[in-house]
Amino acid sequence: MNMERREVLKAGSGLGLLGLLVAAGLITPGEARAEWAKAAFDAKSIEDTLKALGAGKPDSSADIQITAPDIAENGAVVPVGVVTALPDVQVIALLVEKNPNPLAASFTLPAGTEPSVQTRVKMGQTSDVYAVVKAGGKFLMTKKEIKVTLGGCGG
Repeated sequence: MNMERREVLKAGSGLGLLGLLVAAGLITPGEARAEWAKAAFDAKSIEDTLKALGAGKPDSSADIQITAPDIAENGAVVPVGVVTALPDVQVIALLVEKNPNPLAASFTLPAGTEPSVQTRVKMGQTSDVYAVVKAGGKFLMTKKEIKVTLGGCGG
């Protein structure tokens, strides 16, 4: 499954007219994407990633929790979750500081969605993992160090 197809599929039931246009071949999946944070995923540092996300320098928040193991036995599949009680959450992003491209995942949450996400990330080495949350138009973040005992994306 290629990345463009994933982007179209993740839109789910909200495809409507765009889904019909893609299915009919009138537009490409790339044209159907409303938002694609290519610059953020291509960034090589935490600062550049935050800038590309439009986050600037987010304030630290105790209202955001990262659920992940303190020690990951295999850096290739590290389960990481983010949950917050902040109201009006629009975006949750996961950044892994020492990865070649820090942005590991970005989730756009529709209004009324519970602000909780779970995924697996690849980590090449022990690193801080940042959760960046856009809530009410303001960016906030927290971090957690995860120790990796087997390499995941180094090499």
